[in-house]
Amino acid sequence: MASKHIVIGIDLGGTKISTALVESDGKIIAQDYRKTMAAEGQQAVIERILNSARQVMSQAKVTRSQVAAVGICAPGPLDIEAGVVVAPPNLPGWERVPLKQLIEDNLGITTFLENDANAAALSEHRFGAGRGVEHMIYITVSTGIGGGLILDGKLYHGASGMAGEVGHITIEPGGPLCGCGNRGCLEALASGTAIARVARERVAQNVPTLMTDMTDGDPERITARLVAEAAGQGDKVANEILTKAMDYLGIGMANLVNLFNPQLIVIGGGLTNIGERLFGPVRQAIEQHALRAAAQAVRVAPADLGDNVGVLGAAAVAQSRIG
Repeated sequence: MASKHIVIGIDLGGTKISTALVESDGKIIAQDYRKTMAAEGQQAVIERILNSARQVMSQAKVTRSQVAAVGICAPGPLDIEAGVVVAPPNLPGWERVPLKQLIEDNLGITTFLENDANAAALSEHRFGAGRGVEHMIYITVSTGIGGGLILDGKLYHGASGMAGEVGHITIEPGGPLCGCGNRGCLEALASGTAIARVARERVAQNVPTLMTDMTDGDPERITARLVAEAAGQGDKVANEILTKAMDYLGIGMANLVNLFNPQLIVIGGGLTNIGERLFGPVRQAIEQHALRAAAQAVRVAPADLGDNVGVLGAAAVAQSRIG
């Protein structure tokens, strides 16, 4: 008989698969990592997912009948209700793959599929910085910008599962082209990719900056981390790029505060490593641009769960679906 206390969480990414056997309080009792190797094709990746799930059960000496459910989070776009991975750009060759059904049929365990950003939101709400909060927005700021909404204590999907696409709020009409095809999206202005793009443009224009020396004059070596390092060393150009990007991020967050009136905004992702260079402008923008009552009601906090946010999010999805 399945235990309601044990689920399997699977975080499927373009480069790695992380799987964990998780108890109801978020305690990980067994974990497995392996490379996705997406170039080898869909069937090979699915077999790795299955083997990873079998490995965590073997580590913990748990049988399939003792696992209540499997949650799997994956990059979008997804058809969550149908359990189908539609066509994620970082999983080449995946076209309408019925991942939920494939995992369920092979493992013999009830399986649920969720968007990776939504799963991360659920993870931080259930196990991390958002515990005890009813109204929370989770934002991840890394190569892209994603998000998830917790409203009235529940993950909110919207009419067609597209709620929480924070990175595609238009901030600057006619601005830089975004990967989604629109211009001026938050992701095109404030993500790590956007920061690196602007810095490469400056170096290519021969604007005097430490970043030229730090990359031996090769703009393609510039990353958001390098921009942050240069800013930390007092580089004026890097500082301007970073400041402008974080101002855009702050305006995006102020818009969300006015729209949803959350108690908490949790920010995760690689760019949070710059610390107050990110959190300070976000808090300041909310204070300046959000309605006073909404601004006073919200806190902005870093995510708690680090690299486990995805796998715990997948587990949280399974737990939330089985009740």
